[in-house]
Amino acid sequence: MPALIVLLQALIFAVSGPPTSPEYLPVRVAEAEGYFAAEGLAVTVRTTRAESGAAEAVAQGQADLAATTLEAILRFGLRATTSQAPRLVFGLTAAPPVALLVAGPHADAVRSIEDLSAMRVGVTTPGAPEHAWFGWLLARVGMSIAQVRVRSLGERGLIAAIDSGDVHVALVPEPMASRLLSQGRAKLLADFRTPRAAATVLGSSTVNAAVFTRADRRAPDRDLAGLVRALRKAEQRIRVAEGRDLTGRLPARVVGEPADFEARLAASRGLYLPDGAVSAEQLQQTITIIRTHTPLPQSVKIPRAEDMLLQLKPSAR
Repeated sequence: MPALIVLLQALIFAVSGPPTSPEYLPVRVAEAEGYFAAEGLAVTVRTTRAESGAAEAVAQGQADLAATTLEAILRFGLRATTSQAPRLVFGLTAAPPVALLVAGPHADAVRSIEDLSAMRVGVTTPGAPEHAWFGWLLARVGMSIAQVRVRSLGERGLIAAIDSGDVHVALVPEPMASRLLSQGRAKLLADFRTPRAAATVLGSSTVNAAVFTRADRRAPDRDLAGLVRALRKAEQRIRVAEGRDLTGRLPARVVGEPADFEARLAASRGLYLPDGAVSAEQLQQTITIIRTHTPLPQSVKIPRAEDMLLQLKPSAR
């Protein structure tokens, strides 16, 4: 009996680093659990150092797909030729997975966003995606970034500044935000860590991290539909799996410290957009937030939100 030969669609998938990032964990789980292969896809995952690298890889034709932020796509992934415009295939997160926390020593002085005028705000790195979301949050109460004193401290320095009261509030990433709250070392002021929480503080639904392709290099609809199904399976796996069930299958660089992985996994369970669905309204609202608070290249035209959403044929889903 002749051997059955299965031809797998080969795709290069650029994924933003670091490998331990919870925003892109569904891609790592889909690869490790064989969900891509089960859909007939031979996916090669290549980790980039940051969101900008993944956006540039898909824009320059070095990758078929990129898991990165919308901000990175707008800053580094656009080209003057409309045929090369990015298309959003699958939404991952609504906003950067951070929480705006009040340092314990200032819990009585800071009770609302309106109290932040002239106060010290800690961040991990300058220019991180959450800056735009924070700027929009301030704008909703009639304030601007210029009215607060932002300090970039790195993750360790940020935690030390919270404990000492050297900053009044801080944008703290997961899982450290959950840890500080559970230990009573900080108070929650604004939450971006789940789609529902982000929509509540921002007043509308948004999208941050997502999977993108290029219009002129997109894989066949049936393969992209398989990719979507694989990522949905991975997100379901994340929601129900115990840490020990995944640490033995994921690469060590993705797991990082096993104790930290347990905390990251717990924080990831409510992180993702339901079914990866993104509406034109969500996309347009996020573009507005980013354009308002982030300098973008003047040489390229941002496509309409409707045009950036990939529409798969019903027969391929």
